[in-house]
Amino acid sequence: MSLENIRKEYELIDLFCNLAEVPSPSMHEEKVAQWIKEYCDKNGINCKFDDFKNVIINIPATDSTKEPLMLSAHMDVIGDDSPVKTYLDENGNIHAEGRTLGGDDKAGVANALLFAKELAKSDMKHGGLEVMFTRDEENGLSGIRNANLKNFKSKYVLVLDSDTLGQCEVSGASYTLAKIKVHSFKGGHSGIDIGDKTRANAAKLIADLISALPQGVFYEEEGTVITSCNIGGISAGNINVTNIINTDAEVSYSIRSSSRKKEEELKLQMALTVDKFNEHHKNLADAVIEFEEHLPPFEKVDDDYIPILFEAAAKKVGVEPHITSFHAGAETHIYANEINANDEKFVPYLVGLATVCNMHSINEYLDYKSLLKGHEVLKELFKAYNL
Repeated sequence: MSLENIRKEYELIDLFCNLAEVPSPSMHEEKVAQWIKEYCDKNGINCKFDDFKNVIINIPATDSTKEPLMLSAHMDVIGDDSPVKTYLDENGNIHAEGRTLGGDDKAGVANALLFAKELAKSDMKHGGLEVMFTRDEENGLSGIRNANLKNFKSKYVLVLDSDTLGQCEVSGASYTLAKIKVHSFKGGHSGIDIGDKTRANAAKLIADLISALPQGVFYEEEGTVITSCNIGGISAGNINVTNIINTDAEVSYSIRSSSRKKEEELKLQMALTVDKFNEHHKNLADAVIEFEEHLPPFEKVDDDYIPILFEAAAKKVGVEPHITSFHAGAETHIYANEINANDEKFVPYLVGLATVCNMHSINEYLDYKSLLKGHEVLKELFKAYNL
């Protein structure tokens, strides 16, 4: 079957392709946001832009005794604003000719948008649906960071941004940048001053310090990495100049953790190692360490309600559920550290409603059948949520 025929047969596939064919690199999502707005207006769906041009959809409750649920996905994709032409390969996968497809996260947007249309036209008794399509997730999360989350009443948020059908991620790692700088008090000439024991080469000193610091997995539970520390880059002197006793050197690390407690333990260990270094080299050099949190942790909560519903919904439609954690960042991390209109902390989950392979590359493709199955999972989950 051709992609054209599949698009005619399945509204969700046509919707995905329409969205994918509107280029929307980070901070240039205006065209796809307008496309979504026009789609909603045509289908009688309450849709508006917030002050940051995120798209907000609200389907009012038809049963005041039930609670609303929120869906979230991002409109921006990795890629430029060149034309996007979708096509189907012989295995039933959707690609874009010569560029990224944008399955991350047009698959999530398509699923949520069609579901909002279906719910708005149904006679189902429910507690309401809130949807947000954000800007700039790929580049800096500025869309979610600038959203007024106090306007939303939902406690539970399904962030439809996982790359594999059946995933329900219950926690995710923070990102903290650690920088260490070493300053040697006296430099000099590598020939004339090399025997002076009051001089130390900062390049050698930082190498010694690095060897005493943790690298790789710092803490794991049942084979799942919870906290890690990874060296990024080292800078000291000039690789082409060897006759200088270097006075300055620095190193950077990424710290990732889905546990605030374990992250603090790691940071304390690193800081104490630097203190020990300074004590040992107090007459030769000084080291300083600084931590910059770029993304807070998405910590697991003691609330299994949504994972239980997700697992049951997935199995009901023949999808294998995977309730796991991921060692990276997403919009879940922002939701998890904010409160809603009722002064409750959001409880988010990163959910996979389609399988997107080779993401962010020109070889990216979407398994269209997985997108259809994901929509079945979403409908069953919402139905169970409103029983």
